[in-house]
Amino acid sequence: MAFTCATGKHRRPSRMKRATTKAVGAAALTTTGVVGAFAAPALAADTAAEHTGFTQAIEIGDTVAEQIDAQAAAQQQAAAEAAAQKEAEALAKKRAEEAEAAAKKERAAKERAAREEERKLLSAYVAPITGSYVSTGYKSGGAVWSSGSHTGIDFHASSGTAVHAVGSGTVVEAGWGGAYGNEIVIKMDDGTFTQYGHLSSIGVSVGQKVTPGQQIGLSGATGNVTGPHLHFEARTAAEYGSDIDPTAYLRSHGVKL
Repeated sequence: MAFTCATGKHRRPSRMKRATTKAVGAAALTTTGVVGAFAAPALAADTAAEHTGFTQAIEIGDTVAEQIDAQAAAQQQAAAEAAAQKEAEALAKKRAEEAEAAAKKERAAKERAAREEERKLLSAYVAPITGSYVSTGYKSGGAVWSSGSHTGIDFHASSGTAVHAVGSGTVVEAGWGGAYGNEIVIKMDDGTFTQYGHLSSIGVSVGQKVTPGQQIGLSGATGNVTGPHLHFEARTAAEYGSDIDPTAYLRSHGVKL
C-alpha cells in the first residue's frame, strides 16, 4: 500500500537533504567568489578563519625557508673558509719545507766549501822561514861538510827567527842531532820527510801533528855551523843520506823560492 502526500502540504526536508543543500550553496558561493548579504553569518566567519590560517601558514613557511637558506649559506661559507684555511696551511707547510730544504742545501754547500778549504790548507806547502832566501844551495861543495857536499839548503835567518813546518805531517824526531844541533824531522802526509837543523829552540814533540805554516821552533846556530841560519832538507826516509833536492821538492808543492 503506497502513501502519498496530501495536496497543498509539504514534508520537511530531511537532515541529509538539508546538509546537501548547504554544501552545494557553500560550494557555489566559494566558486563564484560572491559572499553577500544572503550568506549566513556562520559561513562568512568560517571562510574568514580559513583564509587567515592559510596566510599565516604561508608566512611561517617563508620564514622557515629563509632560515634554512641562511643556515645552508652559513654552512657553505664555513666550508669555504675551512677549505681556504686548509689550503693556506698546506701552502705554508710547503714553503717551510722548501725553505728548510734550501737552508739544508746551503749548509751542505758551506760545509763542503769549508772541507775543501781545509783540505787545500792541509795540502798546501809554505817556505820554512817567511820572507827569507836560500843562502847556500843543494850539493854545494866544501870541507865544512863531512859528506863533501851540502845535503840540504840553508835559509838566511838570524837567531830566534820563527821556523815553520812546510806542510802537514807528524813529528818523528825532535832533539839533539849531532852536527845538525837541535833538529826536527817531520814525516809528511805524502810519505816524504823534512828536516830542520841548527835550531836555538824546539817547540814540538815526537808524535805531534803539524800543519802548513805552524811554528815548530826558532832558528839558531847549534851544531856544526859558522853562523845562525836554518838548514833544511827533504828526504825519502828519516835518516841521514836519503836526501833529495829540497829546492825542487818545495817548488813541486807550489812554494816560490
